[in-house]
Amino acid sequence: MSIDSVSTTGIEGSPVALRPTIQGTQNVVSTGHYLASQAAFEVLQAGGNAIDAGVAAGLVIGVVQSEFVNIAGVAPIMIYLAERGEVVTISGLGVWPRAATLEYFMEEHAGSIPEGVMRTVVPAAPDAWITALERFGTMSFADVASAAIGFARDGFVMYPIMSELIGAFQDGYARWPSNSAIYLPNGTPPKVGELFVQADLGRTLQFMADEECRAAKGGREAGLRAARDAFYRGDIAAAIVDFQRAEGGWLTRDDMAAFHVEVEEPVRYRYRGMDVYSCQSWCQGPVLLQMLAILEGVDLGALEHNSPAYAHVLVEAMKLAFADREQHFADPRHRDVPLARLLSRDHANGHRARIEGTRAIPHDELWANANAQQSASGSAQKLPALDTSYLAVVDGHGNAFSATPSDVSYDTPVVPGTGLCPSSRGAQSWAVPGHPCAVAPGTRPRLTPNPAIAIDDDQIFAFGTPGGDVQCQAMLQVFLNHRQWGMDLQQAIEAPRFATFSFPDSFEPHTLLPDRVMIEDRLGDEVVEGLGVRGHDVERWPAFTWRAGGVCAALLDRQTGIRSAAADPRRPCYALGR
Repeated sequence: MSIDSVSTTGIEGSPVALRPTIQGTQNVVSTGHYLASQAAFEVLQAGGNAIDAGVAAGLVIGVVQSEFVNIAGVAPIMIYLAERGEVVTISGLGVWPRAATLEYFMEEHAGSIPEGVMRTVVPAAPDAWITALERFGTMSFADVASAAIGFARDGFVMYPIMSELIGAFQDGYARWPSNSAIYLPNGTPPKVGELFVQADLGRTLQFMADEECRAAKGGREAGLRAARDAFYRGDIAAAIVDFQRAEGGWLTRDDMAAFHVEVEEPVRYRYRGMDVYSCQSWCQGPVLLQMLAILEGVDLGALEHNSPAYAHVLVEAMKLAFADREQHFADPRHRDVPLARLLSRDHANGHRARIEGTRAIPHDELWANANAQQSASGSAQKLPALDTSYLAVVDGHGNAFSATPSDVSYDTPVVPGTGLCPSSRGAQSWAVPGHPCAVAPGTRPRLTPNPAIAIDDDQIFAFGTPGGDVQCQAMLQVFLNHRQWGMDLQQAIEAPRFATFSFPDSFEPHTLLPDRVMIEDRLGDEVVEGLGVRGHDVERWPAFTWRAGGVCAALLDRQTGIRSAAADPRRPCYALGR
């Protein structure tokens, strides 16, 4: 008997999970890498809260997953504060330098944003982590950074997916000597089982910790400010800016010194009695809320889980929400984004009325918007970017921490001597006049990473995933698997997934794949054929592919006090609890 045919509690025919859902009464953590989960759990056991543990995990991820999460990258954060009963977000996304111009990309690069220093925005992750610690944590930067420093300085054992990805992007790493020296030792990608050392990165983190220590006599806040200043005003900033200048980049000392992340209210949508929270429209998070709004009026229970009809309805809801993302979502400080209208029941009802059970909305009909057509025209076919990681923590006080750090190291040069690739997130802007996310000084690109928290009287549920444009799609399916179909967390994460790519990709060159749907092979011929006859262009992924995301989740049952966590076996994710 195959594992896919075994029945479990939940829905008939759903597979037995490959791992158990981790449960405990004190703390739980789930992250995109087992070493980050271990570091976070050790902080919790040492008396830290969810914020301390989450920052520790995020810093470790920036070391042990540095092929697609950079210490100098992005780190959007969402926190549930149990004592206040409040959800807050930390933007964790940098801005275009003051010298950046749309005209440069139009005139010098034919409307594209090339790889290298010209797509650099101000690094935001260090400020995001330190702001979280300062406002809501209890520990010092040195305390929470100690594991990350050790893994960078002393190394960690290279594992399969990281070795595979460095190999896949070997040509990118080879373009710059500073990248090649770290990621292509002896001219080749590090092999599985070898020790991988990032000594310069370890020294950078240690310098921040040392500067904190020197200022510690002024108290914890003074120490944290000193650690931040070491990055944004001190020697690290000088190294970054000097290298940018030498390479022809725009980033200046003033850009670095003036930058601060924002602590903001989240966006909220109430779905069938549960409040689901996302960050603001500087990221794609509200797309998840729009998908839920569209589906709220659908009797999902009348459809068989992961049947052709079910997959079709979800894909259509995804396509409609992404069409709104393309037309409207942008930095709300610089553009009026009508989120209230986009999340209204009237708007959702209008979208839902366009969904037909036997016919997919054709590409040309869906993308009537001029900006979408213009940004997608002439795009070269390329593998969709699926970088990023994720982490979730629930502590003994009932606090929840949800964060999605990111930024790759193969599309921009490492600053020599630092181990850092300053955020290349400018790749998520557009060099297209009139586009909502067109390049402009001081604006933020529209970010794909988007942590989430959902809350009702019974649960506090932190969840998220890497995966570029797959993120909201994977999060939607896991959320519904758990809430609609009664799966436990691990079953909900491991269930087979699908994703549409029938919209402009968020990353330069913004490839659009009309009507494309990818499905994990476990879904079978019936789903492939059922979607095909409805007009979807279906292709298969392997049965368990990292391209379908790497969802992690942590949950507090508010009635029993039991905490649960689960992690996606598609990637090196791991959950721990006690």
